[in-house]
Amino acid sequence: MLHKITSFLSFLFKSRNKHSVHSPFVFNLITKCFHKKAPIANLKIFLNYKKELSLNTSILKVTDFGAGSRVFSSNKRKVSKIAKHAGISNKRARLLINLIQYFKPENILEIGTSLGLSTAALASSNKKSKITTLEGCKETASIAKNMFEKYHFNNVTLLTGSFDTTLPKIFKNTIYDFIYFDGNHTRIATLEYFESSLSSINNNSVLLFDDIHWNKEMELAWEDIKNHPQVTVTIDTYQWGFVFFRKEQQKEHFIIRL
Repeated sequence: MLHKITSFLSFLFKSRNKHSVHSPFVFNLITKCFHKKAPIANLKIFLNYKKELSLNTSILKVTDFGAGSRVFSSNKRKVSKIAKHAGISNKRARLLINLIQYFKPENILEIGTSLGLSTAALASSNKKSKITTLEGCKETASIAKNMFEKYHFNNVTLLTGSFDTTLPKIFKNTIYDFIYFDGNHTRIATLEYFESSLSSINNNSVLLFDDIHWNKEMELAWEDIKNHPQVTVTIDTYQWGFVFFRKEQQKEHFIIRL
């Protein structure tokens, strides 16, 4: 808890708003995407999906491959509780929808499906995007798979299994325009996933890391990613970290309040 408080206070002290941004690329991203209202029709799909999960009282035996949970003390968890405490917030879903509509990625990869809340935001944003989502826990993946079928997310492919097994396969033959990392909140795993992704990106690819200030390990991982020679621009919004590889940009790091 102390870490969360101190890291957030540090973020508030260092962060700036759009008026202090001199990069046209980042300024446009903030004004035309971050601060834009999400389309109601797309957001409604996500909200209906989330509402349905919030009414699901089924109990799952969750297999957690990451750094664990701050909320749950047991691996037996109600679907409704997972959706409430571990799912993406409405605010973040709005931003995710805007991001997909702004960048219009053809191929999207999500590392960490859980119940599919973030996937629902991704899938409803652009039906032309092809989404591959990975989940380690079979029970949460089963719920997500059923929900994807019910909501006719035909542009989503769900792969279940250890990321150590699934990631090498999906990075072999596909270039991803947008990758959302939300699968393991440890420094080693985060950096391994990041390094693995570098063989499957292009100049305009966007990497989005969730919970970059979740613990000290994630903050160290974020610093390592920022300093990577292929990375040119990063944006720290506290919960999310954005990474860009645009060779036409000078290396620059931004800390932005949403």
